[in-house]
Amino acid sequence: MKKDKLHIHWYPGHIAKAERQLKEKLNLVDVIIEVRDSRIPLSSGYNNIEKLLGDKPRLLLLNKADLVDKKELAEWCEYLKTTTKTPILITEAKGNNELSAVVKTAIELSEPKIQALMSKGLLRRPARAMVVGMPNVGKSSIINKLTKSSKTKIGAKAGVTRQQQWVRINPKLELLDTPGIIPTRQDDQLQAAKLAFVSSVSENAYSPEPVAKYLLELLSESKFFDSIKEHYKTQTLTLEDIAANRNWIIKGECPDTERTAIYVLKDFREGRLGKIILDKLPQ
Repeated sequence: MKKDKLHIHWYPGHIAKAERQLKEKLNLVDVIIEVRDSRIPLSSGYNNIEKLLGDKPRLLLLNKADLVDKKELAEWCEYLKTTTKTPILITEAKGNNELSAVVKTAIELSEPKIQALMSKGLLRRPARAMVVGMPNVGKSSIINKLTKSSKTKIGAKAGVTRQQQWVRINPKLELLDTPGIIPTRQDDQLQAAKLAFVSSVSENAYSPEPVAKYLLELLSESKFFDSIKEHYKTQTLTLEDIAANRNWIIKGECPDTERTAIYVLKDFREGRLGKIILDKLPQ
């Protein structure tokens, strides 16, 4: 798929505003919990996050792990742990088993900052965390899980903007309950397409046909090729063949590729095509 065949766009003004707001929120917290989509562990990350965060400690969550192959995801964890020098935890769209590890690690990463404050004569306070990530990677679900057992709003703090709402997770950790959005630019259209696959890009920002065609190209080169052909009962993975098999024909006996594109994207998003990681693990 050539990049010029894809045209996924969003507005620089919105990007600049989101980035500015994120930087303002960064000053309020001790640790960042970054959430990525396990189906695209590289493409759902912000390219310059280290520059954006500075020396702020970070915990990386690979979310929606129930939608991908566990063995392959373990290899991604090792790769990301080595390249980012950041603790990695696996979380799922459903279930809360991993939450204690998230809370424990966030508190541990915040401890150097707490100790530095105490060395200046300040009393110990709870660690402060914020969840960030691309749209639809599961930030809100992580926040909801963390705050479910503790709805204690503690409101504004001295030196903290009054609009910011805090929730006490436990006596040692507080969470800024507004998700931070890490924006990305559309310089890399192939990355933007992968974000569209998992609904991290608004449907208003792209046409479904070229995006679905690129998805099928990637799947045709994957180990899932045969099983997905069986799923669609076709010999090739093209929108035209899938439409013909479904008898989705429009005027002039043409295959309804737009309807098919929407159908294929939905199949992938709902996990019907297999437990697939679309990014290729760098060697």
